[in-house]
Amino acid sequence: MDKNFLLTTKTAQKLFHKTAKNLPIFDYHCHLDPKEIAENKKFSNLTEIWLGGDHYKWRQMRAAGFSEAIITGKADDYDKFLAWAETLANSIGNPLYHWTHLELQRYFGIYEPLTLQTAPEIWNKANRILQTEELSIKGIFEKFNIYAVGTTDDPADSLEWHRQIAAGTAKIGKIKTKVLPSFRPDNALTIEKSTFSAYIRRLESVCNKKILSVTDLTAALKDRLDFFIENGCKVSDHAFDFPPFAFLHSDSTKNLKALNDVFKKALNNEPVSDLEAEAYKTYLLAELANAYSQRNIAMQLHLSVIRDTNKNAFKALGANTGFDAVHDYQITEKLANLLSYMSRESSLPKTILYSLNPKDYYPLATIAGAFQGDSAETEKLPANKKTTAGKIQLGAAWWFLDNKDGIRDQLKTLGNLGMLSSFIGMLTDSRSFLSYPRHEYFRRILCGLIGEWVENGEFPNNMEKLSEIVKNISFYNAKAYFENQAT
Repeated sequence: MDKNFLLTTKTAQKLFHKTAKNLPIFDYHCHLDPKEIAENKKFSNLTEIWLGGDHYKWRQMRAAGFSEAIITGKADDYDKFLAWAETLANSIGNPLYHWTHLELQRYFGIYEPLTLQTAPEIWNKANRILQTEELSIKGIFEKFNIYAVGTTDDPADSLEWHRQIAAGTAKIGKIKTKVLPSFRPDNALTIEKSTFSAYIRRLESVCNKKILSVTDLTAALKDRLDFFIENGCKVSDHAFDFPPFAFLHSDSTKNLKALNDVFKKALNNEPVSDLEAEAYKTYLLAELANAYSQRNIAMQLHLSVIRDTNKNAFKALGANTGFDAVHDYQITEKLANLLSYMSRESSLPKTILYSLNPKDYYPLATIAGAFQGDSAETEKLPANKKTTAGKIQLGAAWWFLDNKDGIRDQLKTLGNLGMLSSFIGMLTDSRSFLSYPRHEYFRRILCGLIGEWVENGEFPNNMEKLSEIVKNISFYNAKAYFENQAT
C-alpha cells in the first residue's frame, strides 16, 4: 500500500497525485454524531474511535471466532484492540484491511501492518497522537479538508448542536466545515412498527399541534422540513426494504380516507396489514417528494436491505450491530411506477438511488436514465439552458458494496448506461471520524479505472479533460448538486 496503491497505470498515477489527491471532501451522507462534533470530542484510545459502534468490524471479528464479550461487551479496551489486530491480520481480500491501514497511515503516520506483534507499539503511538489537537474533530476536519458533512437526523430533532456549530458558539468554535442536517423521516413512515404511535406523540410535542390524520402528519413533516432547511439541510434520506407502490383505492379521495382509517388504527396500536402499510408509505413519500421538489431538496432512497436478520442477536444488542444483509427483492417495477407517479405531478425531486444488492445496478441505472429531467421542467426552459446534470443519480456503492470490486462495478455500470462525468461521487455512510480515507480509496479506484480506459485507447489521453472529470466526480459535482449551482 505505497503511494501508487491501486494505481496500475501512469495515467492513473498522474490523475490521482496531480488532481484527485488533495481535493476537498463533501461527505454528504454519514452518521456522525453532531453532539460529538460540537464538543470537539477527543477519543481516549484506538478502541474507542475505531471499534465503538463500527458494525463492519464487529461482523469481521465474529467471523474470526471472537466472543461477543470482547466485541461489544465490557472487555478491556486493549484486549479488544488485540482481538481486532488478530482479526485484521487474517482479513485478506476484505476492504477493512485497506481502510484500516490507510487510516493508520493518514492519521498516525504508521506504515507497518497491524498484527498481534506490532499491536503494542501501534497502540501506544496512536493513542499519544489521539490526545493532540491534530486528532480532535476540528483537527481531523482541517487535516482532511472536509468541506461539508451531512449528518442523519430525525424530523423531531431540535438540531441544537447544528445550530451551535453554525453559530460558532459550540466548544469546537468556528470551523470551515459545514455540518448539515439531513431529513430522515423513517420513523414517520414505518407505520407497521410498534413504536409508531409513540413517535407520532413525540412529533406532536415538537410541533406543538395534534396529529390525528395523514394530512396532519404531512403538514407537520413539511413544517419540520422547513425548520431543517433554515438550519442548512440540503438532502433527505429514506430507507426501504423495497420501494413502496400500492393504493387502497384508485380514487384519490377514497384512498386518503382509507389511509386516515389506517393511521387511526396505528395510533391505537392496532396492527396494520402489509398492503395498508405499503399504501400509506406510497402516499406519504409522494407528498414528501413534492415538498422536496418545491424546496430544491435532494431525496435519497436506500433500498434492498434486510435488517436484523438474527433475531436473538437483535434482542440482545439492538439495531445497527452487524446483523443486516443484502435483500433480493425485485424492486424495478415498483420503483419505476413510484418515480413515474411522482413525476406525473411535476413533483420528482433530485433523487439518488442506492441499492445494497448489485443485481439492481443495471435496473437502477436505466430507470435513472428514464427520469433525467422531466417534461414539466424542460418545457419551461429556453433552448440554450440546461436542467440539473445527473438529476437522478445511481448512488455510490454502499455498505457491503463499498469495496474495490463493488466501487468499480458501480462506476462501470454508470459509464456503460449513463453519464459517469455527472456522478456526485463517494460518501462514507460512517459513524467514525477515522473514515475519511475511504474518499481516497474511492478516488484511487476511480483514477485507476479511468487510467485503464485511456491506456486501452477507449478515451483520449487529454489530461485537461480527464482532470476535469476526476475533479467533478471527486468533489465539484456534489457541491453543485446539493448547493443548487449550475454545472
